[in-house]
Amino acid sequence: MELKNLINQIVSSPELHAKWLNALSMMENTGARKISASEHDQLVDEIVLKHAAEEARHAYYLKSQIKKTGFEGCKTYQINELLAPIESFQYLHALDASISRYLKKNLGYTGSKLKYAAYLLVTYAIEVRADALYPVYEEVLRAIESKISVRMIVVEEQGHLEEMIQQMDNFFGDWKLHGEFVLSLEQKLFQKWMTAIQKSIESKPAFA
Repeated sequence: MELKNLINQIVSSPELHAKWLNALSMMENTGARKISASEHDQLVDEIVLKHAAEEARHAYYLKSQIKKTGFEGCKTYQINELLAPIESFQYLHALDASISRYLKKNLGYTGSKLKYAAYLLVTYAIEVRADALYPVYEEVLRAIESKISVRMIVVEEQGHLEEMIQQMDNFFGDWKLHGEFVLSLEQKLFQKWMTAIQKSIESKPAFA
């Protein structure tokens, strides 16, 4: 199903909308934690710190928007408080694991170099996705005159993508083939996530 139609179904139900926001928050938080985990003990630059801090802030911001849906709940990231919980939990972990295997096998990376390279490629794929997903979500929110907005996240994610491309230019040099590979991996995981969300919607019809 088209992303915009799917989000329209989600926002039509306070409970589905709350669990959608919570799933996005959890995924942003997972991203922040993975960035921090990839850091070298000493060789940490400003951009890496900025990305980790902003992903954590996005997680907090999305969580804070839940109360505006009118649904009471989603206080934590427990399974019953998320939309498509299994796929939402697995999304970033699966992408990270696949990219790490790719880097080990094809480039022979290990240790801190592997962690940093995986951070670059995983974050690049996620920023490309965010640059496609959040503007559509914001468009739907504006169409229904919702009190919720993700405009701030849209702007910051666009900046993140530009920064990631700069970082990959510096680290890999010619990274285009690596980029195409990770985007193809991410696309499969995204479709799996969307399918799971659709099933969640069908199992609990949305009501205005």
